[in-house]
Amino acid sequence: MAACLQLNARSFRSILPTTSSVPKHSARLGRISCSAASPSKRYTITLLPGDGIGPEVISVAKNVLNLAASLEGIEFSFQEMPVGGAALDLTGVPLPEETLSVAKQSDAVLLGAIGGYKWDKNEKHLKPETGLLQLRQGLKVFANLRPATVLPQLVDSSTLKKEVAEGVDLMVVRELTGGIYFGKPRGFSTNEDGEEIGFNTEVYASYEIDRIARIAFETARKRQGKLCSVDKANVLEASMFWRKRITTIASEYPDVELSHMYVDNAAMQLVRNPKQFDTIVTNNIFGDILSDEASMITGSIGMLPSASLGELGPGLFEPIHGSAPDIAGQDKANPLATILSAAMLLKYGLGQENAAKRIEAAVLDTLNRGFRTGDIYSSGTKLVGCKEIGEEVLKSVDSQVPTPA
Repeated sequence: MAACLQLNARSFRSILPTTSSVPKHSARLGRISCSAASPSKRYTITLLPGDGIGPEVISVAKNVLNLAASLEGIEFSFQEMPVGGAALDLTGVPLPEETLSVAKQSDAVLLGAIGGYKWDKNEKHLKPETGLLQLRQGLKVFANLRPATVLPQLVDSSTLKKEVAEGVDLMVVRELTGGIYFGKPRGFSTNEDGEEIGFNTEVYASYEIDRIARIAFETARKRQGKLCSVDKANVLEASMFWRKRITTIASEYPDVELSHMYVDNAAMQLVRNPKQFDTIVTNNIFGDILSDEASMITGSIGMLPSASLGELGPGLFEPIHGSAPDIAGQDKANPLATILSAAMLLKYGLGQENAAKRIEAAVLDTLNRGFRTGDIYSSGTKLVGCKEIGEEVLKSVDSQVPTPA
């Protein structure tokens, strides 16, 4: 687990700490209050549970985050705000101004999931997903880091053959606030034949490519020193420009081996031979697709966290799975991706690596002890729900030997 999370975001971001206090959330957490009685570090965390299974997985991750941090003398103040469909129902918009304001003033943001069937037919500006795009823009988080690691305990859960999936450990660095999702012009119109059309624009400025390139090279440098840039430079001018800028920035990192791959080939290679990849950098839309493909190599999209980071201000941390409205409220959700997102929050957002390692180790211990939610269940393991596997992770965190100073 630790191998896939080796870039300290504080090397390229400025974190602005604030003073806060933490409420007691449970008897379990209260019993370790002696270690946090005089915390050396205080942070404010904005929680955005969102929709579907979001509130369930956020509730579990919050307790794990709080416990692991407390054992390292870290104290949190949590602020819970609405976003997505929940915000639409409460305020009529998917991202209320107050939610964005609170998020901007915090030290880090932990998001659950957004969306659901209830809002699928809404106009675009009233869709939950629009709130997520607005949140990313508002926080100016342009770098999305998505690790995909096949854990030994879950290799049999992968849909790929064991010899293909075993040992996969890669990181997708996705540009998050540019490209076709945000480019203009965009919209609906009619063509010269009077036919209705819809159109979007894939556009990148040099600074947008350069900054994500440097993050990707830094990430690769901390891993195995291999970076694959994915584009469609044989067809798209925007990709031709992308490749030109990536190649230019490569001169700053002579110790990193750079390769280029067309996106269609990359999609094929990810299922053919995923171990050939270490770090992948790509644009917004290709990264969206490839990171989800990479997630399924690991056996379940319910296992993978992500971190979205900018140059200043709080980072946004979230599992890459959706809101899964079909199982919401049934205690079937897998909270491990959200728990690992909390670990990324500690490591990348706050620079608290020891607390992050506690969480990563606790997740591995819980899996080693055979506990599984339905999406990763296999014969010979114990099927449990969202709350119970969260309790088992808490037990693992609580039982660890204190981290040396």
